[in-house]
Order: sequence, then C-alpha cells, then structure tokens
Amino acid sequence: MTNLLSPLVRASGLMAGLLLAAAIKTALAQSVGFLPVETTTVNTQQFLTGSRDGKKATIAGELRIPKPPPEKVAAVIIMEGGGGVTELLERWAETINGIGMASFLLDSYSGRGIDSSKLDNVAQMIDAYRALGVLAAHPRIDPKRIAILGISRGAVAAVYSSNVRFRDMYGPQGVEFAAHIGLYTLCNTAYGGDDKVTGKPIRLFHGTADDLASIVACRDYVARLKKNNVGAELSEYPGAYHSYDAFVLKEPQKVPEALSTRNCRRVEGDDGRILNSATGKSFDMSDPCVERGLTFAYNEAAATATVAAVKAFLTDTLK
Repeated sequence: MTNLLSPLVRASGLMAGLLLAAAIKTALAQSVGFLPVETTTVNTQQFLTGSRDGKKATIAGELRIPKPPPEKVAAVIIMEGGGGVTELLERWAETINGIGMASFLLDSYSGRGIDSSKLDNVAQMIDAYRALGVLAAHPRIDPKRIAILGISRGAVAAVYSSNVRFRDMYGPQGVEFAAHIGLYTLCNTAYGGDDKVTGKPIRLFHGTADDLASIVACRDYVARLKKNNVGAELSEYPGAYHSYDAFVLKEPQKVPEALSTRNCRRVEGDDGRILNSATGKSFDMSDPCVERGLTFAYNEAAATATVAAVKAFLTDTLK
C-alpha cells in the first residue's frame, strides 16, 4: 500500500518528533527511553515461507513507563499505520500510560530509511515479535503482560501475530502476546491456518463506512475465529471511515485516485504466493476488484467509544 496518510497527518521522524514529545510528557511518564530492535526485512512470500534470507535492519521504539521502580508493569506495543509515527499514535501512548501501563511505540520505517510502501504489512509482524522479545527481557516489564495494538496496516501485525504458525516461525522463545488489538484492520487476506491462534483475546474495532479496509472481511474472519472458540470480538461503528480516531483530521479527506482493495478477497497459495480468491491467480493491483477512491475522516463518537473499550479491555486482560 502506498503512503496515503502522510499528507493528512503529521508524520514525525523517530528521533526529532518523539524526543520532543517525550520532553513534553515527562510528568506522565517517569521513565522515557529508546530501545533498539534487531529485525529483518522480507517480502510477503519470504515471510509466509519462513525464509531467513531477509536483510538485517535495526529499528527502534520509544518506551514510556508510567510508574517508578521497582514495580514491574504491563506493556502495550503500538504498531504504526501507513503514515508512520503520528500525533494519533502519540495519543494512544498517552492513553495506555494513563491506565498505568508502559507503551512501546515502534517505528518500523525510519531505521530502514523507507516509507510504508517499501515494507509489506504482513512482514511487519517480524518487527512485532522482535519487539516482544526486547520488552520481555526488560527489567521493568512483566513478560506475561505484553499486549499489542495496531492501526490500519499495523493492525495486520497486531492481529495476525496471534497465529500459532507465525508465532512458531518468528516469535521469541517462551513468551507470547497477552492480547491483540486492531483498529480498522486489513482482514481481506486469508492466510494458511490463520484461525489457529494462541487463545489470547483478540479485539477488532472498525467503521462500517471504511472504504480502504472493508469491515465485511473482518466480520468473516472473526466469525471463523469464533467457530474455533477463540475469544475474538469486533466492535462496529456505523458511518465511520478509515482513521476514524485521527483527531487531527478537522475535515473529511477524500483521495479520489487512491487505489483500494476493499472488495478484493485474497488467499495464501502454494509457496507463499497471494492469490485472488475469485480467480485463483496471483493477485496484483491491476486486478478488476481493485477500485479507486478513499475517505479518511475523524468520528468523535466512534473514537471516544473505542478508547473507552480499549482501556477497559487492557485493564481487565492485563490486570
């Protein structure tokens, strides 16, 4: 996916923007620091086949711990969307710190020197697992109480890291995520065994008017998970578009020429290839199901409800 959000919201660099934000928020987070995360860069096919041939990379995240030593705290890894590290993600970090939990705002792009268009969203899951390993080893973090939250393309890593297959291929030994949260997740690709998950709770939040990531695909995925008795729930917000929690959007932003796969269904085929479910052929952005036109809009009611639900869910799950 191309970087569609950057014209709409402020995307900060890893150091300049976050260092400024950290200085402003020291009253809230008594401990603020950056942690390196050693990872690899692969494409979707390499990721799905478990390839170890990816290019090594060092990325980083900002860790904010809102309680003084020696108490160990729960933590939430925050996965960025296509716009990178933005004011929206800063707000989510504040929200998590506000309920007494650490936040780890991970930047998958700056350390690689790329934007989101150069990193496949499913491959971003490796970053999530590597960040989990880093936090699990931190003396102030309780390794049994680390959740993950992602928005848009970052929600793919947040939600599908629950997959037992992916965990076994890329997850750190002896630790797994305690909860998975996705906001306006791209659910329209069925991966092999994606209904076989760790059993940790999964929560999805989505607007019904989303014309980038169809809510229909997420409804279907949650239904498949529930058939396997997974604790998965989808909260729907009528009339809400993509980025409905992006408070910096003062007016709806329409991008008429932007491409959308909202009505495409894809499935993992042999050798990690992604196929168009309707044709059985390799999927690409020239397929007839690809349409044009996207809308990004803030919806105060949906955003407020989501924040309240996420806070309650994390408080209950990671207590």
